[in-house]
Amino acid sequence: MSLPIARRAILVTLASLAAPNTVVAGLFSGELPADLELSFERRTEAGLYTAALVPVAPPVKIGRMHAWSVHLTDSRGRAVDGADIAVDGGMPQHGHGLPTAPVVTQRLGDGRYLVEGMKFNMRGWWEINLGIRAPAGSDSVTFNLIL
Repeated sequence: MSLPIARRAILVTLASLAAPNTVVAGLFSGELPADLELSFERRTEAGLYTAALVPVAPPVKIGRMHAWSVHLTDSRGRAVDGADIAVDGGMPQHGHGLPTAPVVTQRLGDGRYLVEGMKFNMRGWWEINLGIRAPAGSDSVTFNLIL
């Protein structure tokens, strides 16, 4: 009689171990959304600005610190100076953020900003999020990068 109980215990234990692994495997799948936008020039979510994001010294390599340039224009195409830009991001398929905390270190004028401290520590789909606060209002934009 103890054998069937022991078998049930083993089966329940195996099932409880397998379920989280199945969920984790789904998070780390290599499938990307069919409509994933890979442009590095995009309108912000509310359409207040257009932002362009460019690595200062391409190519972007894994495990190295990078600097990026952001060029920001308003809805009429005029350069936006004096904006506050917050930078964050991460890997949507893995559920974690960037391994560093990139920041705007210089306002270069003519709507250009220098972002330093960006690092990608593995291959895959990365998001780079910019939160923008400027005279026309607050807005945000997300860029997708595949390494």
